Amino acid sequence: MAREPRINSAIVMAIRMAKYSQSSSSVGPPKASHFIHNQDRPDKAFTTERAKKSGNANACSGKIFVTIPLDFFGPITAENDPTRHTGVVVGETWENRMDCRQWGAHFPHVAGICGQSDHGAQSVALSGGYVDDEDHGEWFLYTGSGGRDLTGNKRTNKEQSFDQTFLKYNEALRISCRQGYPVRVVRSHKEKRSSYAPLEGVRYDGVYRIEKCWRKIGIQGFKVCRYLFVRCDNEPAPWTSDTQGDRPRSSLPSVSELKKATDITERKGSPAWDYDEEQGRWVWKRPQPASRKAPGDYEEDSEGNKITGKRKRKSQKGSVKQKLLKEFSCLICRKVMVQPLTTPCAHNFCKGCLEGAFAGQSFVKDRTCGGRRTLRAQKNVMKCPSCKNDISEFLQNPQVNRELMNVIESLQDQMKEESLEAETVVEEKSDSLSSNDAEDSASMDVDTNEDSVDAENKENRDVNAEIVKPKPKPSKGKKKGSVKTPDGTPTRRVSKRNKVAAAM
Repeated sequence: MAREPRINSAIVMAIRMAKYSQSSSSVGPPKASHFIHNQDRPDKAFTTERAKKSGNANACSGKIFVTIPLDFFGPITAENDPTRHTGVVVGETWENRMDCRQWGAHFPHVAGICGQSDHGAQSVALSGGYVDDEDHGEWFLYTGSGGRDLTGNKRTNKEQSFDQTFLKYNEALRISCRQGYPVRVVRSHKEKRSSYAPLEGVRYDGVYRIEKCWRKIGIQGFKVCRYLFVRCDNEPAPWTSDTQGDRPRSSLPSVSELKKATDITERKGSPAWDYDEEQGRWVWKRPQPASRKAPGDYEEDSEGNKITGKRKRKSQKGSVKQKLLKEFSCLICRKVMVQPLTTPCAHNFCKGCLEGAFAGQSFVKDRTCGGRRTLRAQKNVMKCPSCKNDISEFLQNPQVNRELMNVIESLQDQMKEESLEAETVVEEKSDSLSSNDAEDSASMDVDTNEDSVDAENKENRDVNAEIVKPKPKPSKGKKKGSVKTPDGTPTRRVSKRNKVAAAM
């Protein structure tokens, strides 16, 4: 141990976290993430002078000119274009993907698919990313994402190394296939194998519908997800001279690779986006999917900065003391250590866990020569559970790390005190709320009592007024035995004797 001293990594991490928490708490509240509202963004996406030589690596997204959320399905019409009042028309081109994003045709900067695995896909970009893609203009075969090793610092890799599956973006495209949602399509000049791609920039080519999807063995030997896109837009394609949009096809294009395909998915019901014979155009047959990422769907702090999901998760991870206790966890049971032991190789374990890992093993191995005579005893090697170092001598007389145990116990005591203080604060708040409710109910009772007393006084005044009110004198010419009814007709008064006689 003295020859090769080892550093206790758990204690190092704990000290580092404690120093970081002290420095951040002494400065003030944590710094809010930088966020720029859409109205404050530039009209054109720009890059720094340093990044212009190597491309748009450090590009800044410009202002979004259309009023659509990120998960908007279908074509972008004039009502979503407050700037030009024309919408995004078929054949519109942009200099790059950054400018294309500003008009909502395809929001991702790099990814070829825009969608959510439980909601559907809104748009795709044809940019020559996969060699299996086939572009026939009115319809094309699109290859899904994934299957490439991007570990480490690899940003791009054109060689496929494993199979693609229907997950994430690929599942989003399959949902759009099942539901029959329209998918916006943009073509990039990077697609060199297609005769329908623009010579430069990025072009919007309308909406398509995914009719089928399947998996097959790709050109590079691994399975890829394939999608059959068929155009279904009310505007003509930019490479044709037609003046009208697409008409529904009598049959789907024949695809030879379907014979050896697996996991084939076809739409069973009617599509959400279909052709209406009465109107003579493509319309939504079912309600357009509601957006789950509407503008303003986030919280802001007191300074107006956006509180993202990452900041929320970071704030919900717990206090610094909880994080410190996680660093002091046993490498066997993964819980906070009880009676911690620090081995000569600087690994920390619970005393019970480490002794239980070598239970039933002796420190010395007895040897015999064919059962005739005993040989010299051999030392039994006991390797550390986290490394290959021998810790048999340490296990003969393990000593508890008192300093580490005191740190753990003090942290646990502080956390208990904080939890008790938080409970008392919550109880005080609940008591104050209940007392306020009681006062409000008491005041309401007083008000109701006052109202009832006023009502009783009013009734007593009315009764007294009726008692004091003088009786009206009978008018001349009126017979004594008659009484006027409320409607004014005179009635004859009946005596008691006549009533008894009538009853008999």
